[in-house]
Amino acid sequence: MQAMRATVQASQQAWGLNSSEALRARRRVVSSRSSSSVSLPVLRSGPVASSLSWKRQSIKSSTSGGAATANLSDAAVLNRQFWSGKVVNPITQEEKSALPTQGLGLGLGSGVSLRRRTSVRAQAAAAASEPAPVSKPVKKIFGVEAVTLKKVIPLGLMFFCILFNYTILRDTKDVLVVTAKGSSAEIIPFLKTWVNLPMAIGFMVIYTKLSNTLSKEALFYSCIFPFIAFFGAFGFFMYPLADVLHPTNFANMLLEKLGPRFMGPIAIIRNWTFCLFYVMAELWGSVVVSVLFWGFANQITTVDEAKQFYPLFGLGANVALIFSGRTVKYFSEVRTQLPPGVDGWAYSLRGMMGLVVGLGFVIAAIYWWVNKYVVNDPTLPKAEARKKKQKPKMGMVESAKFLLSSKYIRDLATLVVAYGISINLVEVTWKSKLKAQFPGPNEYSSFMGDFSTYTGVATFSMMLLSRVIFRKFGWGVAAQITPAVLLITGVAFFALVLFSGPLTPALAGMGLTPLLAAVYIGALQNIFSKSAKYSLFDPCKEMAYIPLDEDTKVKGKAAIDVVCNPLGKSGGALIQQFLIITFGSLANSTPYLGAILLIIVLAWLNAARSLDSQFTPLVQKDLKSKLLEGKLSAISSAITGKSKSQREVSYRFVSVLNEQGFIEGRYVPVVDGKPVPEGTEAEKEPLVTNGDALARKSVEGEDSTDTPAATAAPAS
Repeated sequence: MQAMRATVQASQQAWGLNSSEALRARRRVVSSRSSSSVSLPVLRSGPVASSLSWKRQSIKSSTSGGAATANLSDAAVLNRQFWSGKVVNPITQEEKSALPTQGLGLGLGSGVSLRRRTSVRAQAAAAASEPAPVSKPVKKIFGVEAVTLKKVIPLGLMFFCILFNYTILRDTKDVLVVTAKGSSAEIIPFLKTWVNLPMAIGFMVIYTKLSNTLSKEALFYSCIFPFIAFFGAFGFFMYPLADVLHPTNFANMLLEKLGPRFMGPIAIIRNWTFCLFYVMAELWGSVVVSVLFWGFANQITTVDEAKQFYPLFGLGANVALIFSGRTVKYFSEVRTQLPPGVDGWAYSLRGMMGLVVGLGFVIAAIYWWVNKYVVNDPTLPKAEARKKKQKPKMGMVESAKFLLSSKYIRDLATLVVAYGISINLVEVTWKSKLKAQFPGPNEYSSFMGDFSTYTGVATFSMMLLSRVIFRKFGWGVAAQITPAVLLITGVAFFALVLFSGPLTPALAGMGLTPLLAAVYIGALQNIFSKSAKYSLFDPCKEMAYIPLDEDTKVKGKAAIDVVCNPLGKSGGALIQQFLIITFGSLANSTPYLGAILLIIVLAWLNAARSLDSQFTPLVQKDLKSKLLEGKLSAISSAITGKSKSQREVSYRFVSVLNEQGFIEGRYVPVVDGKPVPEGTEAEKEPLVTNGDALARKSVEGEDSTDTPAATAAPAS
């Protein structure tokens, strides 16, 4: 009892309580003897109450009076400051969270000493006085973060190796099937329709089933290793044993019974290993490039990284084309250094297939390294979960009806179908003349190496030149360049083939024969058509969708994908098959092929002009709507008295590679010469001062590809 009374008296002295407050405290102490707790008076206002939000403190008491007196004597001054409302630095939330849950002890047994609280406050003050840590600057190489290059460089090297192999395989497959015994270029349309297409469908069915059971890494290896094994086996085993594996006698029997007009289908049976190589080379382009690589790239890259580096991958593809063309040329000319009696083509084929196999293992090794050291690296930005665009599922009949319902979509479909048919018609006829000029596989392969190199150079140059064409001449001119050049070169090619006799003296003066001139003109046509596809044709096709409303855009694109793309690819092959079977050979069908090509290219040009007459007004209408929005924004600014900074907004059509690696067109605003990022306010609210003059120019039909759409005016 005496210890309890001493405790209350010490508390009264420490807190500065008056007699009545001390009496009430003493009564609470006596009444709480059974619970051994003391309820001390707590201020309900003032700095302490407001900063600490303590309404009540129940403090465990102890019967050890000596300890209580000692603790209270140490904390007397600080406690008096607290309970008198004179605390200069109230306890912070961080200090409060650092205290135990028993509450603030005042020396009455198990409470927490105030020394600990002062220690916490001292530590917090010391931490606040220390300078903030300075973040290390991000290391960049050529303006790119080093951690990002850890991801991009392996992907670029992987893409280079894949396309390097594809160019070698693409050139080699033509050499095998065109120069084989009992075969010619006539085999190509039959091969594409009756062998390549069914195997592609079968592969995708198998791939879909495997993707449901295997992991992504196992699926990648399960797809690429069969390709590597086949190309290695073909170069070192199947080709040397071709005479044993090919049913030559059976094919000769069929040819005698069916006649020469069926030489193309019979050649597929006669040279089945070469045809299998042809199909596997085609599948390498569609499976390894489109499915495996781009699927993996989209899996590990962010959208910002894709926008920044995918176009560089496209340029790197053309560099791979140039180097692989030189490689094919080198291996094709090795035979000149071989002793007599050695099969030069077999030697060259082993060298090229060995290189393909080696780079195939390099591709697999890069894939393994990226998965092990890049995908799981926490310092690298992770790819976002990208939402798939919902495309309407339209059948063949629904797609055809939609195509017929809109003139705009019909013209756009004509462009797609005409391109596919024209390329196939010219390419097969040109390869037949190429075999006539270079009958040996080494000579044929050497020329194809040069062809690939020049195609890479032309494509690289056209991708740079196309931006100038779109900017200076607009969509209409860009859309008509491809069919116009195909028309000129097509007329020259078929004229050299059909009227070689009268042209012989004139060509002899230039050191050329009609056949060699036809080969060069056909090569020029094919080089330009391939380079124009990526630099002019694809951007024009994608830009044509831009001014359409959302429903027409989505349904039109789906209809063209379902009907026009397959029709364009297989239409030329079906036409050639029909003519070859009808007239007996590809040579006899050449005049008709030339006439069909002329009709298709003229229809292509007419559709391009018609589409331009519809495309330009739609774009101008879109511009005028944007101008109206800008004028309303300017009027609103003038009324409210809020002026905005002066800036010039333009609208420009651009072609870019999307995250899937395909070229698409976009209609983007440009503020002060710089493209506006998507979703920003500057993009949503263009400002206008001279809108009436611009609208008049748009109605008059002036080019609006890069038109200053708006300029901010100060409020009047």
